[in-house]
Amino acid sequence: LLPLTFLLTPCILMPAAGLCNTRPTDLVFIVDSSRSVRPSEFEQVKVFLAKVIEGLDVGPDATRVGVVNYASRVKNELSLKTHKTKAGLVKAVTKIEPLSTGTMTGLAIQFALNVAFSEAEGARIKSPDISKVAIIVTDGRPQDNVKEVAARARDAGIELYAIGVGRVDLNTLKQIASEQLDDHVDYVESYSVIEKLTKKFQEAFCVADLCATGDHDCQQVCISAPGSFKCACKEGFSLLEDGKSCSACSNAATDVVFLIDGSKSVRPENFELVKKWINQIIDKLDVSETKAHVGLVQYSSSVKQEFPLGRYNNKKDLKDAVKKMAYMERGTMTGQALRYLTDSSFAPASGARPGVAKVGIVFTDGRSQDYIGDAAKKAKEQGCKMYAVGVGNAVEDELREIASQPTGEHYFYTADFKAMTAIAKKLQINICQEEDPCECDSVVKFQKKVEEALQALTKKHILYKSGVSKRIVALENKIV
Repeated sequence: LLPLTFLLTPCILMPAAGLCNTRPTDLVFIVDSSRSVRPSEFEQVKVFLAKVIEGLDVGPDATRVGVVNYASRVKNELSLKTHKTKAGLVKAVTKIEPLSTGTMTGLAIQFALNVAFSEAEGARIKSPDISKVAIIVTDGRPQDNVKEVAARARDAGIELYAIGVGRVDLNTLKQIASEQLDDHVDYVESYSVIEKLTKKFQEAFCVADLCATGDHDCQQVCISAPGSFKCACKEGFSLLEDGKSCSACSNAATDVVFLIDGSKSVRPENFELVKKWINQIIDKLDVSETKAHVGLVQYSSSVKQEFPLGRYNNKKDLKDAVKKMAYMERGTMTGQALRYLTDSSFAPASGARPGVAKVGIVFTDGRSQDYIGDAAKKAKEQGCKMYAVGVGNAVEDELREIASQPTGEHYFYTADFKAMTAIAKKLQINICQEEDPCECDSVVKFQKKVEEALQALTKKHILYKSGVSKRIVALENKIV
């Protein structure tokens, strides 16, 4: 087992003033003090805890802090009700001594669930306004089972962070931590990445003004709420089903087909990111029997229809089908794939609806191995609105050739697969419903009838006035 020394820098960067406050939290540190942690190193653990506490709004109605110390046995060093001030907490932390035996992490989590987070020890009744958080710090493989007890803790509403050091078992950390694992599992192996750890705690205990920090997905208007936000739209626009995007159009029926590069250069881990990106866009569509239909095509050296338009008419089924898409590998025949899009994907036999707007979204990470010009031109000539998205070694000239006009709204490029989320936010598929020419004809006919009626009335009025005038003249002549 390796020591915890490099977790213990006294430098904790606090969030900028005005952007963040700590929300009410019942926080319990679960600290491994097994024999691999030397006394001097455990002193640094205590410094680390103290620095985290310094960044909290400590108080009976704010954040309460407890500390569970464990090795082969478990000791409740500080309960959530023991200290009501920051100064008292920090002083108590300095007096904690290491237990210096084994590593019973499962036992420690069970103790926290049964005792540390109990009302008898100062925990508050479960409420949406109060967070329950446990931070487990360990540097070794546990000598007991953690998977089941960690699941029980999470089911009880406790958010679990797992911090591992050195030769720690990463699978154990994943079994402990809450979802999303990227946010709740941290591995530290040197001082150079300690800032990542401190930032994690800032975010964990921070109630930020997400609109002020820009950490939101609202297309037009962001409205702040405590630790959250909601989206709105400018006048004349309506909020779409995803709760973030706005449209000046009614949600017209649309056939959308994704054309996805599954060539060898993409690599399996990045292909998973591509599938997540597809589902982000699906989330923004009004998927239903009468509105948006979605199809998916993957290509490499050959073309494969994953599922046609109209097979799935709800977002859950669609997203599940996207997740099941298997990675093809091999070459990059984008021209061949574009021909398949126009000839097959948007054909009635593949579920395309006559008279419905057609949208193609092409994703690629490299230069096409065949000519794309004719196929890209044909797609646009047939009335398809084409979006081109490129990553990494994608050729931007090819992307522009695929994209509809104006290209600035239909072509996107990023060097990194991890940045595709930003593209999903920018890519807006708003199809405005064109006027029904039949309805227009009816209006024109009605207008003509009204005009004819007015003309007839005017003529009668003129004739009437003319007749009256003649009678008056005749009477005057008789009088004279």
